[in-house]
Amino acid sequence: MMGRIVYLDGQYLKEDEAKVSIFDRGFLFGDAVYEVTAVINGKLVDNEGHMIRLQRSCNELQIALPVPLAEITNIQKELIKKNALNEGGIYLQISRGSAGDRDFGYPADVKPTLVLFTQARELLNSPKATKGMKVITTEDIRWKRRDIKTVGLLAPCMAKQAAIEKQVDDAWLIEDGYITEGSSNNAYIVTQDGVLVTRPLSNDILHGITRKALLELAEKEAIKIEERLFTAEEAYQAAEAFVSSATTFVWPVVEIDGHTIGDGKPGNVAKKLREIYIELATKTAE
Repeated sequence: MMGRIVYLDGQYLKEDEAKVSIFDRGFLFGDAVYEVTAVINGKLVDNEGHMIRLQRSCNELQIALPVPLAEITNIQKELIKKNALNEGGIYLQISRGSAGDRDFGYPADVKPTLVLFTQARELLNSPKATKGMKVITTEDIRWKRRDIKTVGLLAPCMAKQAAIEKQVDDAWLIEDGYITEGSSNNAYIVTQDGVLVTRPLSNDILHGITRKALLELAEKEAIKIEERLFTAEEAYQAAEAFVSSATTFVWPVVEIDGHTIGDGKPGNVAKKLREIYIELATKTAE
């Protein structure tokens, strides 16, 4: 993708020409928020939800939007065209900007930095969707405002690296004895009696856009849902487990900490939700 076009503060540039100040607070403090929107058939999936969450994240951190949300959507669509992106995602980041030097307090009258770029990847035919994932559990050491989608992702990176070193696919995070979420996704189990369980919304987890859509679809399919805490031990005994995110949609989990989940194959609930979510996403993408 070395020839791709990116967006930086009003300009479409070749990626090697896009430069951000070393004094940008996103670089110095992680003082920035981000979103990732999936792209299918050259169209944005559930982008309105991502824009609403972006606005909320900015509000929580008192970061002003550099341009209106509608203009951000136009930029996303223009990048899709310029990069001929058929399938993958668009990353966007808004930092508080650069005040010209390093200082902890929020600077006054600083212009936020807006960055967007495309990433081509296979979403619809991902091998993990058919084979399932293996995960480990690890301590959740993230900050206490996980509902704000900030770029402060070192703890999730460490969790992901721990999984890589164990030769598995991902990590589920544990706090006070309960699963919070995956390193970059929301986590679910299906009990032996068919109940879909996921942690309720709070400051402890990201308010997933795909999560919201999946729970609505599950309700329409008459799948019983419980939004409650669950432990790793309960997950070991589950009939199914899976994760969701903007670019994974639904990926089944077939092993947790070496424990085989169900029969060790992707479960029917996960497969059904992935199928109907992709059907919905394909129809409604814009």
